[in-house]
Amino acid sequence: MTETTERVGVACPSCSPDLETVHEVLTTGGGAATVRCTECGHTHKHQLESTTEYERPVVVSQDGESFTATADVPEGERLAVGEEFLLDTEEAIMTVRITSLELADGRVESAPVEDVRTVWTRAVGNVTVDVTLHPEGGAHDETRSEAFQVPGDYEFVVGETDDLAGEEFTVEGIHLRDDAIGYDHTKLDHRGDAAVAKDVNRVYARDESSTAWSAW
Repeated sequence: MTETTERVGVACPSCSPDLETVHEVLTTGGGAATVRCTECGHTHKHQLESTTEYERPVVVSQDGESFTATADVPEGERLAVGEEFLLDTEEAIMTVRITSLELADGRVESAPVEDVRTVWTRAVGNVTVDVTLHPEGGAHDETRSEAFQVPGDYEFVVGETDDLAGEEFTVEGIHLRDDAIGYDHTKLDHRGDAAVAKDVNRVYARDESSTAWSAW
């Protein structure tokens, strides 16, 4: 029988000092574990904390569908809408973002784990982005919509041209999701404005693929 390697989410001092990545636990002892980053292979020590944990159901929304998993959250941890964490599901380890916290008497944006009944989230490791494409100088009825699967950290920039799944287009505007944090506006339409895919509700763009045929 193959032994399952324990995995934990910790920051990697080599490739990801500010964001947790998946690590394999190689050895443990005295609370200090030797862990190896699955992203870059760097091996380092990590102090494992021994605390009481609360098992909480986590509802994950992904591409219009949802499923439920569970997460163990340390005692005293305060959860908040907008936070992201690694969730170990039956299918894969995925990055999710908290969209709502359900308590006994309703939903809130922030609460200690002890009060939380259900954590509602959205998968943000890989996301589907809807893009509305219009040909340059074309009629309104020539506008079409495409959906692209991209990493959550893929960046769209107003004024720049992207080439995804054989479609070439220049971004003209970006409409952000309600749970996007750190932006001054929900609509970005100035040259140089940028947003990562996991924060994007829809991209509006000029269809560069149509340039050749629209000129005839």
